[in-house]
Formats: sequence, structure tokens, C-alpha cells
Amino acid sequence: MSTQSRLMLVVSPLMEHSPAFDRAAALARAEGAALHIVAFDYLEGLATAGLVNEQALEQMRLGYIERHRQWLEEQARPLRNLGIEVTTEVTWVERPLQEILVHLKEAPMEALIKSVDPESWFSRLMFTPLDVHLLRECEVPLHFVNKVAHARPRKILAAIDPFHQDGRYEGLNDRILSEANKLATRCDATLEVIYAYDLSSITAAEYGFGNGSMFFSSTLARQLYESQGAAFDALAERNGIAPDQRRMIMGDPAKVLASYAASHDIDVIVMGRVRYGSLDKLIGSTVEGLLYKMPCSLWVIAPQQMG
Repeated sequence: MSTQSRLMLVVSPLMEHSPAFDRAAALARAEGAALHIVAFDYLEGLATAGLVNEQALEQMRLGYIERHRQWLEEQARPLRNLGIEVTTEVTWVERPLQEILVHLKEAPMEALIKSVDPESWFSRLMFTPLDVHLLRECEVPLHFVNKVAHARPRKILAAIDPFHQDGRYEGLNDRILSEANKLATRCDATLEVIYAYDLSSITAAEYGFGNGSMFFSSTLARQLYESQGAAFDALAERNGIAPDQRRMIMGDPAKVLASYAASHDIDVIVMGRVRYGSLDKLIGSTVEGLLYKMPCSLWVIAPQQMG
């Protein structure tokens, strides 16, 4: 039985060649992976056109799907010429989330690759976008592609939180570093590891300090910083991360990561997703903080929950 890894690229129903095509092809070639390109088509005009009967409308839909299938095959041809095993698929579906999850269950993938869909602030307020649904429910690594300077990543940044206290997500930092190391090795890219240390988000009680009023004392702040630095170094040492690859920067995580990525030409930030109650968060950031404002692409790891 073949052990070749497989990547899944989800593309727009609008027959647009996005940077995600180039990134998916570069990763498939670097990893020796097969690539499955799938489009979940649904165009409101073709779905609800009231000037034609249902039979004619169905023919219009089938015609669009066939044109899209041919278009995908045209995009796949040069990739096959590079030696990449490529398959294509087009499906008509109004809400693609469940279809994507079913696809991943029936044919496991090493990662799902997708361009970030531009969404207005108002739209995100009123409706939960597909990208956020995938962050919440997809168990395979998610690669959200945005602003690609290099098809094959050259600089990778792993964002970790060594002081994450929830035991259900034990080992997530190690998985982030393992995934980032693997990606960097396959792409012949440099790897840096960053801990965006947000002092304002830490409560004294969380770390065993009973007197909350002491939290902002300079002594306690220094103790917390030193203890987090030690935890960061221990985690990095355990995963073979050299001292010159480590970055510990104080500040709001989303701002720190966005600023660092922009100023250091980072191609991909590898992060983990955790959930606190009803809120979904990324280690070192939040979904909304980076997904729609990031200066580079994200590679998001889902936790393997314990208990």
C-alpha cells in the first residue's frame, strides 16, 4: 500500500489562479506529496436564477461545473509535467464546511491548503466565515496562504507558548516545533522560534501567587519573566532549537508576531490552536488578530486533546 503523503488544496469557485496554487505545488514537490485540488462551487446567481425553469437551471449548473473541471485540469497540467501527482475535483455545494470535513475523513491529508478569503469586519461580525469554521473544526494542519513572496517558503517562524496551563493540550508546543522543523527541512528554509510574552494577560493566581495586588510589582514581574524565559529555553532545548534561533519578545502577541513577520520577511508562521470555553484562540495570538491581518501565511496545528 502506498505511503505517499497527500495535500489538499481548496480553491475558489471563481476560476481564479491564487497564490495558494503556487504554494501547494511547491510544497507537494518539496515533500514528494500527491496534490488533490478541489473546488466547492456555489454561485448565487446560478443557484437562484428565477428566469429559467429548474431543468434549464440544472443544465447551467452542470455546464459551469464542467467548465471549472476543465479549467482545473489546465492548472494541473504543468504541475504534472513537474512530476507532481495531481487529481482534481469540482462539487456543487452551498455550504462547503461539512464536505471538506467528510473529504478529510474519507481520504486523510497531511495538510489542507487554502487562500484566506477576504472578509469585511461587518461580515465577520454577522456571519462566521468558512476560514474560522475550519480553524474550529478541522483536525489536520491548516495552511492559510496570504501574500506569497516565495512559492517555497524560505523563512519559517514557529510561535509557541511554554506557559500554556491547560492539560488537555499537553504536548501542543512540541507538535508545533516538530511540524515547523519538518516544514523547514523539506523546504530548505530557515527556522526561528518566538514566544510573544504578554505580561498583561497573566494573572498572579494562575501561577500560584495568592496576593493579586502584588502582580505589578517589579520584583514579581521580573520573577515571572525569568521563569517564562527558563520554560521557553527548556522547551527549545528539548526540541533541538539552538539559542540563536530563539526569540522572546514582550508585547501583545498578535502585534508582536505581525511586526516580527513583516520586518524579517517571514513566509510562514506555524502556530497551534487552543480553545478556552467558547473562544477559539491561537497560541501566541487570536484567530481574528492574525488571520485577516497577517503579513504572511499561517500554518495552524490542531491540538490532540487529552481527556
